[in-house]
Amino acid sequence: MKMEKFLKAAEYITQHLGKAETAIVLGSGLSGYEERLSDRKELSYAKIPGFPKSTAPGHAGKLIIGSLDDKRVLLMSGRFHSYEGYSMNKVTFPIRVFCLMGIKYLILTNAAGGVNHNFQVGQLMLITDYINFTGRNPLRGKNLDEFGPRFPDMSQAFSPKLRKLAFQEAEKMDIPLQQGVYCWFNGPTYETPAEIRTARILGADAVGMSTVPETIVARHCGMEVLGISVITNLAAGMSEQALSHEEVLESGKKVKQVFSKLIDAIILQI
Repeated sequence: MKMEKFLKAAEYITQHLGKAETAIVLGSGLSGYEERLSDRKELSYAKIPGFPKSTAPGHAGKLIIGSLDDKRVLLMSGRFHSYEGYSMNKVTFPIRVFCLMGIKYLILTNAAGGVNHNFQVGQLMLITDYINFTGRNPLRGKNLDEFGPRFPDMSQAFSPKLRKLAFQEAEKMDIPLQQGVYCWFNGPTYETPAEIRTARILGADAVGMSTVPETIVARHCGMEVLGISVITNLAAGMSEQALSHEEVLESGKKVKQVFSKLIDAIILQI
């Protein structure tokens, strides 16, 4: 993908919304956080040059910039997934655009299935690392030297500084915060019980269909990344209940208040 396309989108967004230092990608069932921001401006993805459409239920499909006290925050309400038929370039297009807009910190959130037997539905999990179960990589192909090196280091994909900050703020507010490894499956089918057993053996604590491509590209661009999963269901084979997206959305709604309080505290301390 040519650099001009990223620059055109970045210029358009900046012209209509302004700038921010921190961006948040809101996962399934977590929309509505924008209500906590003052002086808000919104922009539909459909109006932004190069942006795909968000087709997944629970993803609004708009960018929002507003203020949390003196912090300017950009929200991506609705992300793009490989299972929607988009290429890795399209899935991660917004992250490179954010980089050109001057975003330094990226907070990635998602709804995830709990793999760790000690996890419960409704808990938050700080992502310490990831497993790419799909074998796909958004950096495949010609390297975009303007953003980062050909072989970026992923030994600290999720910022130790931001993770420490998140734990400190969660502890202050008595918010239980699990931590663990997130495993990316392509979807759109939910994982089979055999796949979940495999993921657990490999060291996964939660599974989902997003986040890893954005993390890879953000790190390639030099951003600091924080990942937070909402455990919205127990993964396949861990309960007798059939998995459904409706359950994911409903569970996401139930933890919005706690989730929002934690995000607020993290942003204000960055």
